Amino acid sequence: MTRASAPHFGPELFRFLQNLQRNNQREWFNEHKQDWLAHARDPMLRFVADLALRLPKLSPNFLADPRPVGGSMFRIYRDVRFSKDKSPYKTHLAAHFPHLQYEDVHCPGFYLHLAPGEVFFGAGIWQPDGPSLARIRARIVEDPKAWQKVAGEAALAKAGLRATGESLKRPPRGFDAEHPYIEDLKRKDFCVAVTSDELTACAPDFLDWFVARCRASTPYVKWLCDCLEVPF
Repeated sequence: MTRASAPHFGPELFRFLQNLQRNNQREWFNEHKQDWLAHARDPMLRFVADLALRLPKLSPNFLADPRPVGGSMFRIYRDVRFSKDKSPYKTHLAAHFPHLQYEDVHCPGFYLHLAPGEVFFGAGIWQPDGPSLARIRARIVEDPKAWQKVAGEAALAKAGLRATGESLKRPPRGFDAEHPYIEDLKRKDFCVAVTSDELTACAPDFLDWFVARCRASTPYVKWLCDCLEVPF
C-alpha cells in the first residue's frame, strides 16, 4: 500500500484514546507515549500535511500547519488552571484550520475532532469576539435572504450539515424578540457540523471525506468571511 492510499488513522488511535479515558494520569501517559506518537500525533500531523496540499484549491486563505507545536493540531494537554477537573490530558484528538488573518481559534475556519465513537467535522466561527458577533448579527438583519440561502435548514441539509454551537437564552440586546431569525441572532457560535464514525476516520479516503465537507460548507464560511470583511 502506498503512502497516498494508506489510511491516516487506524483503530489503534481510538483504542489509545479509550485507554487514556480510563487512565488519565501522567504516569500512564508517559508509559504509553510511544503509542501516542505512533497512533495519534504523527498520523494527525501527516493528515494536516496532506490537507495543506488540498486546502488551497478551495481557498488560499486557510492554514493547515503540520508543525507539532504551534500548528493546526491542538495540544493533548488540558488547561486545568481554572477547572475542578484536574485530568491532565484531553481524551480526543483535534485540529483547527483557521483563516490566515487571525491568530486564535475564534475565527472562520474548519475543524476536525476524533474521539472514541465520534468523528466530527465542523466549519464556521466558534465564540467570535464582540465586534465580530455584532457584524454577523447585523448582516443577518440587513440581508436575511442571503443568510437563509447559506444557513437555512434546506441549504444545510442539502450539504449534509447542521447548525451547532451555543446560544443565548434571551434575545441579544437591541434585537427584536419577534424577528423571524431570532433563534439565529441568539447564537453565540456560528458553526455547522456533521458527525460520522470510527470506520470513516480509518478509511483510506478519509482525507477526501474531510475535503468534501470543507467544500460543502464553503458558502457558509464565505458568508462569514464577507461579514468580517476578510477574503475567502
